[in-house]
Amino acid sequence: MREMVSAIAAFATAATAVVAMSGAAQAAPAGNSTVYGCLSGNVCIWPESVWPQENPHPTNQYASYGAHNLSHQFGYHWVLNNQYGGATADLCANYGGTNCGEHLAQDQWTWTYLTPINSIRLNRPTLP
Repeated sequence: MREMVSAIAAFATAATAVVAMSGAAQAAPAGNSTVYGCLSGNVCIWPESVWPQENPHPTNQYASYGAHNLSHQFGYHWVLNNQYGGATADLCANYGGTNCGEHLAQDQWTWTYLTPINSIRLNRPTLP
């Protein structure tokens, strides 16, 4: 049990470092900020247990608004909402972008367990 807690603490520390490093990468103007291979305007998923700064090749990139069904995404993955203009993304338990839980604001990263996630929904920015 102690080894598991130590491993979780190590991941949390590493995750904090990645998020801190991503701030500098996000300094590029909106519409022109590729972050570790994730094109500006996209929501990206990296391979299981891969650190984006060490392997800047996301396996999934989603560019259009709406629901995108996932397949063969198991275990822990980094997910980045690299959209701009205030667009958000949701990780959803059901196909078709329903029963959503985790909500990602613009430029937000998450290290998340994708096994129970079956779709990701890209949301248009809300107008003021």
